[in-house]
Amino acid sequence: MEKLSNLFRKVKLLILDVDGVLTKGEIIYDSSGKELKVFNVKDGLGVYIIGKAGIKVVLLTAKDSKAVRKRAHDMGADLYGGVLPKEKVLSVIKKKYNVTDKEICFVGDDLIDIGVMRKVGLPIAVKDAPEDVRKAAVYVTKHKGGEGAVREVIERILKSKGLWEKSLKKAVFS
Repeated sequence: MEKLSNLFRKVKLLILDVDGVLTKGEIIYDSSGKELKVFNVKDGLGVYIIGKAGIKVVLLTAKDSKAVRKRAHDMGADLYGGVLPKEKVLSVIKKKYNVTDKEICFVGDDLIDIGVMRKVGLPIAVKDAPEDVRKAAVYVTKHKGGEGAVREVIERILKSKGLWEKSLKKAVFS
């Protein structure tokens, strides 16, 4: 199998599941039935930083919601929401971003993510994913979903490419 650092270095597109990856996998409803989600701000800054490095981020979720659309917009990520099975849009995404399977990193947390994980070059599972999902991954994060897993992946991608310091200066310190 190809060395893990080489897989991170090849990434040109980062695709993220939402619930359980960008969130802890909980859905909160207010008294009127409105759905609320809690996102990790460090993950969001990571998405912004990797975008400044020229690597596009796509959110791919089975459930579409106003909260997810707002978060995608705020982070500068594109969104494919309400998609199931998720792998059915992979060819559209590859064409739009002009990438191959080997240039895609996908981060997932649950069984409906395995189909995409089997098709990309760098399938990643968050720490608290079920065993079957972790087995489909070539890397399992040290952090749980919604608790910095995305930021961990982004840092690994940028550091493997030698872009971490430059991206920080461009995104945060300019």
